[in-house]
This record gives sequence, C-alpha cells and structure tokens, in this order.
Amino acid sequence: MDVECYDFVSDCRVRAATDLLTHTWDPVVLTALRAGPARRAALIPAIGGLSDKALSQSLARLTAAGLVERTAASTPRNVGYVLTPLGRSFVDGPLAALGRWAVENHRAG
Repeated sequence: MDVECYDFVSDCRVRAATDLLTHTWDPVVLTALRAGPARRAALIPAIGGLSDKALSQSLARLTAAGLVERTAASTPRNVGYVLTPLGRSFVDGPLAALGRWAVENHRAG
C-alpha cells in the first residue's frame, strides 16, 4: 500500500473498501449477481426479505460505485444488472474471504 491510513481518513483505500459493507443489502445483492446477469424481478425472490425500495437503493449505490452495471435492452422489461469486472473482483476476493471466515468461525447458538 503506497498510502498510509493511520487515522482512516475519508480518502483512505481501506475505508473505501469497508464502506462497501456498511449497507446491509449491498453484499447480498452482489452475491446474488455472482451467478450472472439478473433482472430486478428475479433478484427480490432470490434474496428474500428485500423490499423493492431497498433493492433500488442498493443497486443505485453499487452502480455508482462501479461494481454493478445496468444493462438495458429495447424495452424497460429487459433491464437487468450484472457485475462489472471490479464488482466480480470484490465478490470473488474480499467478500468470498469474509464468507469463508464467517462459516469457519460460526458458533451455534
């Protein structure tokens, strides 16, 4: 790392990466898109417990962060979402490692 982040200032790369995990649904939406492109209508039941409003907010954040791309066809019904290369690297890298850590360290109630 060529920049030290002693105080985790706002422009710190570590802080920028951990900010991706601060919204409850964002990692879940990213993981749901790991299987490939999906339309909004398919994401809600695939995830479960996610409202349409929360999905919209999550997709907007993830798109703005460059992790997800909105794919549009000729009709609004064909709008979908897909991981960008950056999103794929986040899902397959740190998010997958976090998932493995959670499974390995899970202690039954």
